[in-house]
Amino acid sequence: MTTKLLLKALALSIALPGAAMAGGTHAGDHGKDKAAQQSHASTDDHHEMMALGQPAKGEVTRTVKVVMREDYEGDKPFVYEPGELTFAAGETVRLHIVNEGEEVHEFVMDTMDANAEHKEVMAKFPEMEHDDPNSVRLEPGQEAEILWTFGKPGTFEFACLIPGHYEGGMHGSLTIN
Repeated sequence: MTTKLLLKALALSIALPGAAMAGGTHAGDHGKDKAAQQSHASTDDHHEMMALGQPAKGEVTRTVKVVMREDYEGDKPFVYEPGELTFAAGETVRLHIVNEGEEVHEFVMDTMDANAEHKEVMAKFPEMEHDDPNSVRLEPGQEAEILWTFGKPGTFEFACLIPGHYEGGMHGSLTIN
């Protein structure tokens, strides 16, 4: 979560205490139909370049499926499959995100610091959702896509920032080579 979004969420919570919670979003209406959003990452030019890249710029070279689900019998109740992602700098990828679980889950990719900051805000406002090109929130059985061009080499993270999910194991390493 960017500092700008954090400040916006905090300002709303102070100025309009009921509105931030009732609205259910902190950067737009993610309550709209997911099918209509599937390609929003490739059409939203108002989002600035992030450390890990930007919405797709160029032709998609491959598709990577990421499954979100619960595993109550394992040592981590919330999981992503695969648990680690690796991309090349400049690579444009279609991330096909599928919620095969029985609970709502998110896929948010960003720096570890930005995700930690965002997680703190989500703990205070658990009904907040995302309208960022680097994230999706899905109900059970839903699918969505993020079309993304990865930036400079580094280690990043993907995570579910719904309270309790990160702590339950729902995060993984995203490496750009």
